[in-house]
Amino acid sequence: MRNWCKEGVPAENHTIVGWAERGFLQVLSYFQSHSRDLGVIGSYLASNDHLLILMFQNIKTYLDRQASGIWRYLLEQVLYALVGWVPTVLGIGLRGILYRIILKMDGWAAIEPGVRLRLANNIRLGHGVYLDQGTYLHACPNGIEIGANTLVMHGAVLHVYNFRNIPHSGIRIGQDSLIGEYTVIRGQGGVSIGDRVYTSPLVQIVAVNHVFIDPDRPFIEQGITAEGIVIGDDVWIGSGAIITDGVRVGRGAVVAAGAVVTQDVPENCVVGGVPARLIKEITKEKTVEGGLAVYHREVEVH
Repeated sequence: MRNWCKEGVPAENHTIVGWAERGFLQVLSYFQSHSRDLGVIGSYLASNDHLLILMFQNIKTYLDRQASGIWRYLLEQVLYALVGWVPTVLGIGLRGILYRIILKMDGWAAIEPGVRLRLANNIRLGHGVYLDQGTYLHACPNGIEIGANTLVMHGAVLHVYNFRNIPHSGIRIGQDSLIGEYTVIRGQGGVSIGDRVYTSPLVQIVAVNHVFIDPDRPFIEQGITAEGIVIGDDVWIGSGAIITDGVRVGRGAVVAAGAVVTQDVPENCVVGGVPARLIKEITKEKTVEGGLAVYHREVEVH
């Protein structure tokens, strides 16, 4: 038999049943005291169902731009929460193993903590790829491929940004390349980067242009063009340089710091300026200009 207090309230019961009973009474009390507020909210939502529809549409758009499906989104976010933050070589090892579930990895790749990956199933990393802390890879359909032993440094952004179903979008980077700090690569029109290509910090490679031919319409309603960018092997791009859509940079070329490249660059030449123009051709010279000392990377002898 229950032991009731004089006030008619049950005596304290420390069993699971007692806890459940008290929890139920608290929930019931909440709804009773807030019934008017909840009724107002329900009436508001019922009379503004278009807001609910808009909210769910926005949520769907957000999820579509994060992952290839709701279950992929949940899987990727769970992995990021579990191991995406883990520091030191332990974290690199865990991500090197577990991230194979969500992306394609040939051999082993080193992924630092704090790397942001979106639509990860469209990403392929070659053996020896290094993704530094703070890098961001957003791989819309056609995706991102990074060749073996390529380094992507802190703050770099590789974003395919194809939300218009452009068939030739994507970002392809060859082997033994280096994407410098805070470099931005936008791949709507497709970006192809060869082997042993180095971009210095703050380079922009942007394979898209907005159309602005009608002064009576906002430019965002006039569409885009996206021809694509091709950068050959053994190219060096200086700090702050910008490569615009439709440009081809030939093998062995050097783009000076701060240059804005709007036309094709021939092989084995140096360009610079705004817009970029030919500065010199690269020929075999016996000494470095100015007699500066030259330092070479150590090569392992097998």
